[in-house]
Amino acid sequence: MRSYSSDLTPPWKKQQPVPEVPADPGLVVEEPGTGYCGAVIRCEAGTVTLEDRFGKHRVFPLQPRGFLLEGRVVTLVRPSSAPVRPARTASGSVAVPGARARVARAGRIYVEGRHDAELVERVWGDDLRIEGVVVEYLEGVDDLPSIVSAFSPGPDARLGVLVDHLVPGTKEWRIAQSVTGEHSLVVGHPYIDVWQAVKPSSLGIAAWPQVPHGQDWKTGVCRALGWPENTGEAWQRILSRVRSYKDLEPELLGCVERLIDHVTVP
Repeated sequence: MRSYSSDLTPPWKKQQPVPEVPADPGLVVEEPGTGYCGAVIRCEAGTVTLEDRFGKHRVFPLQPRGFLLEGRVVTLVRPSSAPVRPARTASGSVAVPGARARVARAGRIYVEGRHDAELVERVWGDDLRIEGVVVEYLEGVDDLPSIVSAFSPGPDARLGVLVDHLVPGTKEWRIAQSVTGEHSLVVGHPYIDVWQAVKPSSLGIAAWPQVPHGQDWKTGVCRALGWPENTGEAWQRILSRVRSYKDLEPELLGCVERLIDHVTVP
């Protein structure tokens, strides 16, 4: 007697096999049902835990054809090797090995000076390159209204601005209020200069010195700390002690993260 297969599905309607990919820590995938995208941080007991760029975790079942890897459907499987903690960027985000810099967005982040730009690059540089965000500096905020007007912020070209010592009621605060809108965001930290956003403990000092009113703040800091009165050299000394977000005050961290979100979130 001839035997027949019970599967009567036509070949053209059968699902094609997809690659099986080990869920190694740091692998970035998307769960298509929710659109959640994140890096693998743990794989155990039939589940995988993903972490998004904001540090939030979410657990998904390891189902066949359950994820997208670079736009392709894949089946995640448990890795054969022991789990390894994913590498982190200086900002605390999960590092993406081999990731190429994205083509620059039309949106921009402006900061007040060169030191601000160098500090942002030191901590958030890897994240900004992946997101395609360019940071430029203004050398003060007096010309900010004309700069924002010329930039013409819009839905596809958002603008974020970081201002030093942004205190309500000051001239800088009024300028910031005048240019803030749906597609332009101005935020400021409370420090006299971005130097103060570096934790004193990271520099081996008890606290930032109090500089008498009317004296140049940076020069006064150098004098009080016994450093040569060369602010360029002093800044390089400070910057060299910044290795990650842990060396910065929370007020600056929050400002920069808000700006990155503003120019990158659709």
